[in-house]
Amino acid sequence: MNPRYTVKTLLIVSISLFLSSTYASDMAKEKRWADQIVDSIMVGDAEWLKAGKNKILSIYTENTTETAIGGAIVLHGSGVHPNWDQVVRPLRSQLPDHGWSTLSVQLPVLANDAEYQDYIPLFKEVAPRINSGVAFLKSKGIQNIAIIAHSLGSSMAAHYMANKPDPSIKAFVAIGVSGNMHSEDKVGYLTSLKTIKVPVLDIFGSNDLTPVLESEKAKADVARKAGNKNYTQLKIPGANHFFDNKDDVLVKRIRGWLLKN
Repeated sequence: MNPRYTVKTLLIVSISLFLSSTYASDMAKEKRWADQIVDSIMVGDAEWLKAGKNKILSIYTENTTETAIGGAIVLHGSGVHPNWDQVVRPLRSQLPDHGWSTLSVQLPVLANDAEYQDYIPLFKEVAPRINSGVAFLKSKGIQNIAIIAHSLGSSMAAHYMANKPDPSIKAFVAIGVSGNMHSEDKVGYLTSLKTIKVPVLDIFGSNDLTPVLESEKAKADVARKAGNKNYTQLKIPGANHFFDNKDDVLVKRIRGWLLKN
């Protein structure tokens, strides 16, 4: 046996194993998040979704109005959890007072210092989680479904919406999403936007992150060229990336747009 060939083979196998273990959600971190937040949920109930071999935490909050409109799957940003106090918790807890049951779903996470590109291999893990969430809402008799996502979660959701989404999903809200982050990559937001057919609300703050603000025109141009006449951009004056002190405005604008779409 050629020793050099053996070493090369072992090296390739070792690298493959390393990559397969590295480019997957940190399930231990997901468990730590769940252990920290489940007992502290004040509005809604923890529900465990099945995604492949894993149990995924979600938080279901039922509509409180006499007339139900539909259900919204709420997706958080980079590295956090489905009860995150910025953007996510206000949406998932307040929309039920306006006719929308919400299901906030845990997305794949990595270490706190992970960069956007580190998450790209994890995009493939998103579809099973969203599909499981859709199935859960359907089990509650909900057929009219929207996805509302923040930051990196918006890119993940857009990739899902561009690749055989469940037909029950009738609208997509992207909050604080950049079109410049890996814009030429197959999972980049601009790439996904080219094939999304449902109405899209692209909402962000006037004080949002620079990549979000700099891609404002590019996103609008892509949607226009793709022929999505139901693409809307909405810039909230004074809002930053996390809509600090602007929660009520964010909820109001999103629920108003959903009623029309």
